[in-house]
Amino acid sequence: MNPEALHREAGPHAAAGIPSPGPATTPRSSEAHPLRFGYGTNGLADLRLDDALALLADLGYDGVGLTLDHMHLDPLAPDLTTRTRRLAHRLDELGLSVTVETGARYVLDPRRKHGPSLLDPDPDDRARRVDLLIRAVRVAAGLGAHAVHCFSGITPAGTDPDTAWKRLAETLAPVLDAATRAGIPLAVEPEPGHLLATLADFHRLRRSLGDPENLGLTLDIGHCQCLEPLSPAECVRAAGPWLRHVQIEDMRRGVHEHLPLGAGEIDFPPVLAALSAVGYQGLTVVELPRHSHAGPHFAELSLPFLRHAAAPSQGSTS
Repeated sequence: MNPEALHREAGPHAAAGIPSPGPATTPRSSEAHPLRFGYGTNGLADLRLDDALALLADLGYDGVGLTLDHMHLDPLAPDLTTRTRRLAHRLDELGLSVTVETGARYVLDPRRKHGPSLLDPDPDDRARRVDLLIRAVRVAAGLGAHAVHCFSGITPAGTDPDTAWKRLAETLAPVLDAATRAGIPLAVEPEPGHLLATLADFHRLRRSLGDPENLGLTLDIGHCQCLEPLSPAECVRAAGPWLRHVQIEDMRRGVHEHLPLGAGEIDFPPVLAALSAVGYQGLTVVELPRHSHAGPHFAELSLPFLRHAAAPSQGSTS
């Protein structure tokens, strides 16, 4: 039964416009679920993809957040199916799991960051974004990925909110259909400054689409610190039933700037304990795209940091 219908009691979740997780998110077992850590290729943009994957495997990561981009499995170049099959074999050789991410800055338009979006006034432009996301679904199916990540985009100037929300639901529908047929969860990310910016916004979209089973959530822990009314750990608990992908970095309240772990304000042990407690079994992927110039350095530092922070929740001494 839908936990939103079961748990509407007053409290911080209700005040934030977020359904209370209630007992429905309690793990069936009292044992904590071990967390699996990855690193995003958007933070390793100066490396060839194979070099980036080999680095992450050597460092001990469990997987990778693969951003489809011109330098890393270009989704618009020829022979995508063949290149995807080759990459699947390489990931298997290295023992790396994968989530497919679609946040490349200029993969569709060399002059507009993240453009065109699902909200663009021009239907042909919206269709280009839809095509990219459906290509990402096919790649994810070929790689055996945990999920496909996406986001709404910024509301265009002159577009009223009701029109923007209607466009978002309409443009996501064929992507969701493709993901459902492929058996790959579609994980929408609340992004500061976008139409869909918060957990409450995710639930608005979910309800407008009729609560489809295959529509899930990408939760960025830094974004929770930046603008959510709940703490990051409380966000994890509230998001539990819909959680399909997690991105992680440090951040400060009110400032959307991805920081290396330990350089911001987030208290990580409670966050990782909450992820373990809600039974999250996907990848928790470090996202530091603006630190790509020193990507190998931050990849090396981030995994020990996360393992240490997760130790209380996983019974680990590492």
